[in-house]
Amino acid sequence: MRSAQRTTRPRDERRPSDDMSLVRDSSLVWVASGIVGVSFGAVSVAGGLPMWVPVLMSLVVYAGSAQFSAVGVLLAGGGPVAAAATGLLLNTRTAAFSLAVAEIIGTRRAARLLGAHLVTDETVAFALAQSDPLRRRRAFWISGVGLFAVWNLGVAAGALAGSALGNTARYGLDAAFPAVLIALVLPSLRADATVRRCALLGAAPALAVTPAVPAGVPVLLALAGLFLHRRQPGEAAA
Repeated sequence: MRSAQRTTRPRDERRPSDDMSLVRDSSLVWVASGIVGVSFGAVSVAGGLPMWVPVLMSLVVYAGSAQFSAVGVLLAGGGPVAAAATGLLLNTRTAAFSLAVAEIIGTRRAARLLGAHLVTDETVAFALAQSDPLRRRRAFWISGVGLFAVWNLGVAAGALAGSALGNTARYGLDAAFPAVLIALVLPSLRADATVRRCALLGAAPALAVTPAVPAGVPVLLALAGLFLHRRQPGEAAA
């Protein structure tokens, strides 16, 4: 009994520091999200949309690339149906993400409902980069809630700034998220040869079509890498 207490108590005592380390690590993603959120809010309002459109979209839809594409359709003269269809198409990739984090989010209905709203490229990558199930779950919720808050604050700030920021493309904000995602997935790429093969197969068509297709479509094509995954011999079925 005494040894059991000695093994469980330090683990409980480490949880606050573990959470702080997760906050510290995910803060880079939050900063990148806030910057891109400012860009999205500013671009939307500068293009002629009312301020409430990007703010409400960020709260309800909460999907960066899909939001940029939907607003692009609206600013180009397309209707709400075309904008919504574009956003839905780009967000189909989250169906694969949901399979990866279904057990991480939790089993309660409320947790799954809220967790589904927080599933993004960044939260999934950050959660799966952790070493054990408990840390993965805490990483998902800490990064997801923080990312949601910072993204929406950034969008609101950008919408308030409106056209004062000028052409936001000149700041190179489009490179912020890819750089963060690369940093998140590198540990998995180094550790697992199957993950590397899947990543290469998905990256090849995505890079090939990037100059010719709208933003977000290459991400959908990158899902082709999933077809390379095979269960290893002796691995238990899900």
